[in-house]
Amino acid sequence: MTLEDLKEFTLQYGDVYFHPNIYHCAKLAAGAALQLVDSVMTGKVRNGMALVRPPGHHSMRSAANGFCVFNNVAIAARYAKQTYGVKRVLIVDWDIHHGQGVQYCFEDDPSVLYFSWHRYEHQKFWPQLRESDFDAVGKEKGVGFNVNVPWNKVGMQNSDYLSVFCHVLLPVAYEFCPDLVFVCAGFDSAIGDPEGEMCATPDVFAHLTHLLMNLAGGKLCAVLEGGYNLTSLAQSVCQTVHTLLGDPAPRPANLNGPCKSALESLHCVRSAHRQNWSCLKHAADLPTSDISTKRIKLGDEEDTVDKAEEEESAQEVFWPEPPGRVTPTVRTAVVLPDGVACPDGCKHFGSTEDLDPLVVDKLKYGAVVGHAPLKENFLGDAEHSDALSTLSSLIALAEKMEKNEICSGLALVHDVSMAMKFVVQHVASAPRNRVLVVCVGDGKVMSNITEDGKTLVVQFSNKDSDEQKCKHYVPVCLKKGHSEVSGFVQAVLSLLLPLGYEYDPSLVLLVRMPDSGLSESVWLQLTGLLQGLAQGHTLVLMQEGEEACVGPTASSLLGDPAPSLGQLLAPLPEDVQSVESLRHRLKADWKLLQTTAEETGRGDEN
Repeated sequence: MTLEDLKEFTLQYGDVYFHPNIYHCAKLAAGAALQLVDSVMTGKVRNGMALVRPPGHHSMRSAANGFCVFNNVAIAARYAKQTYGVKRVLIVDWDIHHGQGVQYCFEDDPSVLYFSWHRYEHQKFWPQLRESDFDAVGKEKGVGFNVNVPWNKVGMQNSDYLSVFCHVLLPVAYEFCPDLVFVCAGFDSAIGDPEGEMCATPDVFAHLTHLLMNLAGGKLCAVLEGGYNLTSLAQSVCQTVHTLLGDPAPRPANLNGPCKSALESLHCVRSAHRQNWSCLKHAADLPTSDISTKRIKLGDEEDTVDKAEEEESAQEVFWPEPPGRVTPTVRTAVVLPDGVACPDGCKHFGSTEDLDPLVVDKLKYGAVVGHAPLKENFLGDAEHSDALSTLSSLIALAEKMEKNEICSGLALVHDVSMAMKFVVQHVASAPRNRVLVVCVGDGKVMSNITEDGKTLVVQFSNKDSDEQKCKHYVPVCLKKGHSEVSGFVQAVLSLLLPLGYEYDPSLVLLVRMPDSGLSESVWLQLTGLLQGLAQGHTLVLMQEGEEACVGPTASSLLGDPAPSLGQLLAPLPEDVQSVESLRHRLKADWKLLQTTAEETGRGDEN
């Protein structure tokens, strides 16, 4: 065709521009996505990203649309099912436009779960479809497998994105249990983009990527979609690829809670899917009062407000360049007693020669405030010497992690409770340090370590805690302990992760108490998810006798994905009630725990 013929031909489609080479380019784009599937499914690579043009998620079976010719991700998902026998596929579309082409392709297919957030503005934003709203949940056998989160205002921030992941996408995705994850990776949802007009900074895509990487055994294929600000596009792609490569995610920025409009959308989506997913059965009823999620205002007043918002959002936006992603020389160091082999890939850490002598004196003589000398905790001099050596090594390891010379660590200790207290006391003594302690098991945790706000403790057990509950001590009581996987996973996703992201620790201390009862696969999921916090600085403490867990835990710290948990059953009602009661108690202090607009969002400015 001539250029004039092409121009005439494209008029039958929406927002498509053809060039004589378009067919060749479109085949390359679709082929790159298929090649990525081949590489991931054959184990050649763990994950990957296809940097393609033209994009694909708007294209339909028989119509090009929205700059898209072939629907690259939809074709790749079908290919994975046909060629590799993949049973369940998750497609996460974080482009700012609704990928209606993907929705139309799979809306009646229960083997493909499609999740999309998109600028909607009460159906005024392109592609202006009624079926882009929250109540388009799929058709026939596919009911529940189409999840739309409409953004009805511009200016959404990192908190809004992470909130939707923690309270909608991740719980549903873990219940669904995909064999393969695709990301329609459009970065017009990043700050500075003239199409999206959102305010999420590029570093948030590192965290979104990380949170998906323990699904499907780590098999993740990201495929480029939109992105029209060349600066934020490049930065966001780099953040995504760094994370796929296993580099520690940066500390999360600007997490001040979701805004009211985002909470309204979150509330509506959770309510619309209550009947479809057991993890959302406790979601609040669909609001009956007037809310901004439904387009109820008409006429001049609305037009005036819209014009004011457009003028405000059109102003030039500036944001800091994301910090460099520097991976420490040592990925994982271990402190192990004699006779326990150092796992492959880890550095054995036992020397105390770099430790400040004053710290050793504190350990020996009890100069650490609130603690007796170590010798009072042990019967014999030999045990005292071993404990001193272990704790000295632990604190030296923590200091190396603080200097970013070592990323993560693991220690097998004689008394895990005492080791936890001494590490927290030492790390939290530095002015800008904050420690998130995640304790699994029924052991005693001293809540007084949280009094200054330098430490946040979340303890999972099957017993009601007699410690005084406060903002920085969160006891999560699960009636069957941790043998009931669904309840534990739900508590981690909807309670622990929001708390951790909002608290923004400099160190995560993960403590496995004796007889924790946690299965290996769940433990590894927990370990993997927590590494998105604190630039990956995670220190795991386990009691002697847990030697069998050392190797798998070290593998997780080294970046290996956790094994799949299988499709999750409904959590026990009493566990749901326990977690929800905690969330309601804490939501005033921790904004990322909010799931409805009635719980007050960041404000009305967005």
